[in-house]
Amino acid sequence: MSGTTIAVTPTIRKLASGAPSSTIFIGNSFFYYNNGIHSLITKFLGAVDPSFQYRSAMATISGSGLDWHDVESYFRPNAVGRYSFDADNNVVFNNLTKLFDVAIIMDSSQGPVHPVLAPVFDEYIGRNAATIRKHGAEPVFFMSWAYADKPEMTAPLAERYTEAGNRLNALVIPAGLAFARSIAARPALNLYVDDKRHPSLPGTYLAACTTYACLFGKSPVGINWLAGLDSDTAHFLQTIAIETVQGYFSKA
Repeated sequence: MSGTTIAVTPTIRKLASGAPSSTIFIGNSFFYYNNGIHSLITKFLGAVDPSFQYRSAMATISGSGLDWHDVESYFRPNAVGRYSFDADNNVVFNNLTKLFDVAIIMDSSQGPVHPVLAPVFDEYIGRNAATIRKHGAEPVFFMSWAYADKPEMTAPLAERYTEAGNRLNALVIPAGLAFARSIAARPALNLYVDDKRHPSLPGTYLAACTTYACLFGKSPVGINWLAGLDSDTAHFLQTIAIETVQGYFSKA
């Protein structure tokens, strides 16, 4: 794969439950920048098929690792997802038989590879996956990206998430590898804000395209919702996303 080679290959290449109609993102500020990765994916789905009914939510804590989240509480009755808002800001009460089809979880970018935090990652990614499955949802692991000034983080993060996915039979979204591929192909396109960690709008768009391709098994290329990006940049990021996903899973 352009930009990064990892020694571990994924054994899970698609969702066991099929394309989700409801998703919760559980993680940190990498998810909530630019109005949230979940909102971009909702826009993608609406652009592709306006009749598709999709519900999503985020539970994020700034700077958090997997051990900061009480995942059990996100599945308690009459709480997350009990109601939502329509296009006219009317409250819509949801009669849910199931809270979420999929729960996507992400650690802090240093958590999986830090000498002190790595065992915490191993423990809590397993704990959280078990909690998610107990409530009838499918866990998905979101591979975060390297910091802009520390590209050497990419391969260790990719390997740790892939190992966890293989061990726990969970799909992994290779967002970190998509960042590396994009930077290798078009280094002038800045995927980060000034802190060199959080995503710029192109960064979130790339992460959302990669997530869309993994969850729905479809290429994002040609989606006409551009999030305010110019068409060339959006098409480039869509293409990087599907190339990354295809490359990551080609050896599975």
